Amino acid sequence: MVSKALMLFLRLARRLGVRVVLMTVLALIAVFVAPALDPLIPDSFKDRFDRDAVLPILNILASTMLAATTFSLGVMVQAFQSAAGQATPRAYRILMQDGTTQTVLATFVSTFLFSLTAIVMFRAEFYGDAAAVVIFALTVLSIALVIIAILRWIDHLSQLGSMDHTLRMVENAARDCLKTVAEAPCLGANDSSKSDAPPPDAVAILANRSGYVQFVNMPAMHEALERCDARLWVTAQPGSYALTGGVLGYLSGADAKLVEEAADHFTLERERTLEQDARFGLIVLSEIAARALSPGVNDPGTAIDVVQRVKNLLWDHAHEERAEPRDIRYPRAYVPRITAADLVQDGIDVIIRDGAGRPEVIGTIIKALNDLAGSDWPPLAEAARDTLDYAREHAEAALTLQADREAVRELIRR
Repeated sequence: MVSKALMLFLRLARRLGVRVVLMTVLALIAVFVAPALDPLIPDSFKDRFDRDAVLPILNILASTMLAATTFSLGVMVQAFQSAAGQATPRAYRILMQDGTTQTVLATFVSTFLFSLTAIVMFRAEFYGDAAAVVIFALTVLSIALVIIAILRWIDHLSQLGSMDHTLRMVENAARDCLKTVAEAPCLGANDSSKSDAPPPDAVAILANRSGYVQFVNMPAMHEALERCDARLWVTAQPGSYALTGGVLGYLSGADAKLVEEAADHFTLERERTLEQDARFGLIVLSEIAARALSPGVNDPGTAIDVVQRVKNLLWDHAHEERAEPRDIRYPRAYVPRITAADLVQDGIDVIIRDGAGRPEVIGTIIKALNDLAGSDWPPLAEAARDTLDYAREHAEAALTLQADREAVRELIRR
């Protein structure tokens, strides 16, 4: 389980601006360090690669990279906004973490600033003949990186903003979070449903602001618990919403310092995230299917695609859950376990309600639930069988033709 500091670092690493700034700083460092390499440059190179050989190339790079950056930013924003409009607004934050788009834009911006800064340095006569050789070599390297970035960008543009790309991004994000949860169930703590309730003298941990619980800093919290021989019961799981003064959990045996600082180990913000909230990815997928089934969109094919993706996610998660039992990393903490019924409900129930009147959609859902009912993970199999009854009841109420209702009954009997 990662610490809060590492979580914040990973969030920064996934932001577009951070990657752009990092590559830009590297480019500027190369520009200013170039004169220091003067003693290493042979005289024959100084005569061949002077400023007259480098400046025209830098001028071309500076002008073209500015245009490429402006164009690419416009394409990215338009594509992501269009994808969010077709899918769900919650998908926009996931799309903004697209690594290919970030790397391409960072390459364009850093090359532009490298070229522009090098031109200024030449005009200011800061560079000598040896520095011109170094800048020429760096310019050739920049051109190679730009060519690679353009080729990647051309391939990426063919799918950027498409429904397939959006679904793939959301599915991969949900898969990564489900894998994390399977590796550390209950955030690495004990399952509170299999433990005693907090004692009557337990002290409540109250939220210091309203928002979704995004992250619980279990390493720091457990270190504090060990310091004062205390125990923790978390009641507000990642993904739940807490109001200011609402109960996040309970402490038993804690000193005054831990009671005062405990709420700081819970990160509450306005939006849900995927660091510890395994249910959020499935909810986003089901929202995409619900949007596709709305009268204004009328795209049952996307809903069917979502059902298959949700089925694959749950099936793979069942294999992870059936692996050898994980060690309890934080024995002094008790956290509710995310159940298979929760995951099935988040990924399937909304699609059942919106797609019950469409035979092709409800038929796919029933087939998916039949497959999941055959899982070797008993909780998932039981949750799928319970959801089959829910799907049947909705289909019976929504389907108007007797033949369609009979087809649904036949699928459930298989």
